[in-house]
Amino acid sequence: SQPVLGELRASQVTPDSVQLEWSVPEGTFDSFTVQYRDAQGQPQVLPVDGGSRTVTVPGLSPSRRYKFNLYGVWGRKRLGPVSTDAVTEMDGGLDGRMEGSMGDYGLQCVFSVATAAKPEEEPLSQPVLGELRASQVTPDSVQLEWSVPEGTFDSFTVQYRDAQGQPQVLPVDGGSRTVTVPGLSPSRRYKFNLYGVWGRKRLGPVSTDAVTASGPEEEEPPSKPILGELRASQVTPNSVQLEWSVPEGTFDSFMVQYRDAQGHPESLLVDGDSHTVTVP
Repeated sequence: SQPVLGELRASQVTPDSVQLEWSVPEGTFDSFTVQYRDAQGQPQVLPVDGGSRTVTVPGLSPSRRYKFNLYGVWGRKRLGPVSTDAVTEMDGGLDGRMEGSMGDYGLQCVFSVATAAKPEEEPLSQPVLGELRASQVTPDSVQLEWSVPEGTFDSFTVQYRDAQGQPQVLPVDGGSRTVTVPGLSPSRRYKFNLYGVWGRKRLGPVSTDAVTASGPEEEEPPSKPILGELRASQVTPNSVQLEWSVPEGTFDSFMVQYRDAQGHPESLLVDGDSHTVTVP
């Protein structure tokens, strides 16, 4: 029976992420996808495996309302969505300092300490994304590799379009330099864009194209075998030896059919490697 998606809710909210939870009251799904729009209004897609009932959506902006749509994938059907809204928290930096102060004088002291300390911070150099390449290709996946010649990133995102032309986003942690993109279609060209997330900046993309390998169903079928001439090579009063050729291909087995002296049909099974048999 067709599975059913339950309620979707935001269970935990921070300034830059929202944790979503959902239920499946009936049946099981192969996978899920969470769709939403980022702070720039761009559509984002987060794939989730079918066994999960929670996911954290990263890379959000503080104090912003987001609408999340959850779809369940069951075979070739996409069921849903179920939806929920969530507002990310305010950035805790200055707000947290103000909350603990009492009165105008205390607030002025907090400001002066904050502004005095800021120039002493060592500015971080902006990291650099290196080349992106496809290192391994199968009929339904592509493994991507990249380098970071300078600096470090907080995280990465891989963006591409699936076989139906729908945008997909794959989040990757900042320590990784490789990721496998699953769920692709055989013999199809994909363009992959890699972005590096550094603080609130998204740097890139660097891009590469890859063509997935052909699937098993697309392999060249074996050529149809051909039976050659059949002849009686040796005859005795109570037997006949038959011989035949196979000019092309191979057979699994052969069957010789004939009628005996009483007119009854007889069959003789011969294995596929043999090209001769004696009918007794």
